[in-house]
Amino acid sequence: MRIAIASGKGGAGKTSVTASLARVWDSPLVAVDTDAEAPNLHLFLKPRLFGSMQAGLDVPRLDVARCDACGRCRDICRYKAIAAFAGKISLFPDMCHGCGGCFAVCPHDALEVTQRELGVIENGDALDGTIRFLMGRTRIGEAMTPPLLRRLHARLDALFQEAAADALLDAPPGVSCPAVTVARDVDMLLLVADPTPFGFHDFQLAHQAFRPLQKPLAVVVNRAGAEGNADGDEAVRAYCRREGLPLLAELPFERAAAEQYAAGALLADLSDVWRQRFAALRDALRQLGREVSHA
Repeated sequence: MRIAIASGKGGAGKTSVTASLARVWDSPLVAVDTDAEAPNLHLFLKPRLFGSMQAGLDVPRLDVARCDACGRCRDICRYKAIAAFAGKISLFPDMCHGCGGCFAVCPHDALEVTQRELGVIENGDALDGTIRFLMGRTRIGEAMTPPLLRRLHARLDALFQEAAADALLDAPPGVSCPAVTVARDVDMLLLVADPTPFGFHDFQLAHQAFRPLQKPLAVVVNRAGAEGNADGDEAVRAYCRREGLPLLAELPFERAAAEQYAAGALLADLSDVWRQRFAALRDALRQLGREVSHA
């Protein structure tokens, strides 16, 4: 089972939830950081990385001697990565999505395949070797994350071929293309809700964005019970009831938890009570998965 832990905004707590779920997971697991623009799951799980591979994208390079500037490559490019100026074709590789359409329509084979570096994919293990770890990291200046994330998913598939396991994916924040790219290829989404007014607004946006994917959705409220925010907590609960979203856990707002997070330590290691909270969340996710699979 692949579970993406997502949120409508950065800072809602999805990484700390992912890390602590990984701590209490009691069957084979791969923890995956898919927030490739700003990965930070490794700060909590402190993996031992022993494998790294460059990820690239096939993009065109122009053979000027063969090109007659017919413009067919420009016309097919939806992403404006090819333009014509003063009767000459110009390529903008950083805007290319790698669809390959330009190669298919060029009548003179004037486009050669070259590679644009997307970033790196690293793998290893964590939590004293009890789980496998995988992460993507875009190169500095790379504008598009989804192509790298698709290669990250392919690497995860390869790990599953080596040994069966579940996967917890720390998703990119928000609802832009990277988050949706990750959500498409999982079995279930766990939305981390921040019950502040701003957080609740973005939580609703996340639900509306992910719902069309028709994946099982569940919710965990982070920093619940903050003084003076009872209305915010109840707003999330009421929305879940109205939309039929399973609310699997409410993680309380505690100073000790904030200090644990700030120190880069796992909430599940804070106390037996916190460990039990995440164990209960783990069991609830598994039960939801079984119910969906039998529906």
